[in-house]
Amino acid sequence: MDFKTWQATYPEAAAALGPILSDLVDYGSDPNPKRVHKSEGWAQQQTRFSVAKQGAYAFRNNVGATPSKCKACGAKQTPVRYGLANDSTQMNSRIKSADLILAIPRQITPDMVGKTIAQFGSIECKKPGWEYSGAGREKAQLAWVTFIESIGGFARFGTGDVDLSLT
Repeated sequence: MDFKTWQATYPEAAAALGPILSDLVDYGSDPNPKRVHKSEGWAQQQTRFSVAKQGAYAFRNNVGATPSKCKACGAKQTPVRYGLANDSTQMNSRIKSADLILAIPRQITPDMVGKTIAQFGSIECKKPGWEYSGAGREKAQLAWVTFIESIGGFARFGTGDVDLSLT
């Protein structure tokens, strides 16, 4: 069954699916790029497609902690922290690792032995039209970008299409 047949057979389901699919559509050159019609999730998927087309690998980096209190019985429990640079609440307030962690193949120049290495990279995804304001989490996210770049990694904020070249 093709989509049009399915749509004619199940019009209610097709109508419900429409808004979901519209978030996945690439609108091309939007005359108003600040218009909010795409989500951060959409930008993250576009970033992953962009990274893959350039031969790199992107992995989701979920950051958080389990509750310190059992919801069912109320007993205290030791929280489990997960995600990069999330060793403690204090650390997480100062530096927040990015949404995507990358392995970027880089060809080392002949004077550097001629081997290909995987450069560490990360991209903090934001919805299209986003601009840095320094408010809320952004300052800690910028600290991560600055840290990774200072040690030779690749780090950026991204809204969909990311250029992994070094220039």
